[in-house]
Amino acid sequence: MTTTFFDLIRHGEPAGGHKYRGHRDDPLSELGWQQMRDAIGKDEEWDHILTSPLLRCREFASELSAQLKVPVTVAEGFKEICFGDWEGKTREQVAQEYGDHQANFWRDAENYPPPNAETVQDFYQRIGTAWQHWSQELAGQKVLLVCHGGVIRMVLGHVLGLTPSNAMAGFHVPFANRSQVRLDQTEFGTLSCLVSHG
Repeated sequence: MTTTFFDLIRHGEPAGGHKYRGHRDDPLSELGWQQMRDAIGKDEEWDHILTSPLLRCREFASELSAQLKVPVTVAEGFKEICFGDWEGKTREQVAQEYGDHQANFWRDAENYPPPNAETVQDFYQRIGTAWQHWSQELAGQKVLLVCHGGVIRMVLGHVLGLTPSNAMAGFHVPFANRSQVRLDQTEFGTLSCLVSHG
């Protein structure tokens, strides 16, 4: 049996505070850097670090890779969902401009996507493809994935067999939140299990 552990960590607070970012490439704020450094214990070890290509993940992953002398790979597939016309706006601005649309999105993302956004179904599929690829590529290792709230929701959705909407609505993922997933490759196939969240 081959066992693989994935530690998932969401980026810290980006410069500019709380807003829909999606593909916008803001770096971490000073507080965001502090949140990330505080979230990593002194004696932790990984065999490999994967990161979203966006600055708010990639810069911290590069720093940690140099510190721990562990290889880091930029994994394009783990980029955040694109929020379309909501990108760069705060929740308050979206509520003002789009009324109930935002509440409906968080309740039922499959049927209420933001205008011109990546659909949550496409996002779920994209994350599933990346997850499957890297799970096989790094099988038997302990991996840290530095990514986004939406990415963590979709990974956990695949692990727990949730619909895209249920995965999007079903998890609270604050800045620098950590989760752990264990994958056991057995003669009966791969068994996935959520070890911890938050």
